[in-house]
Amino acid sequence: MDSSSQPERTLDEVKAEVDTLIDTSEVVLFMKGNELMPQCGYSRKALTLITHYRDDVTTVDVLEALPQYREALQRHSGRETIPQAFVDGEFVGGSDILEQLHERDELSTVLSA
Repeated sequence: MDSSSQPERTLDEVKAEVDTLIDTSEVVLFMKGNELMPQCGYSRKALTLITHYRDDVTTVDVLEALPQYREALQRHSGRETIPQAFVDGEFVGGSDILEQLHERDELSTVLSA
């Protein structure tokens, strides 16, 4: 057994983390990978769109407990898809919605709310 592997996170642990981050972060992006190495194109796109307008975004790599994060996030957004962005506690959307807001010149306003 690999001693460097971490024990699997419980749904309750992930729910508590998600709740806290959504409540306390101005902008939080739940994504696959991290800001230095996004692990999917949609996460990369979402991060690029957000960081075009602001540098202070909290990112959370959901890959360590993907099923638990999907369930915990669905409670807040009604969606299981990743990535998901929240601003001031409100669900904004995934990369598709962020891109639409950017194309309509509305994303900077949403991110400064």
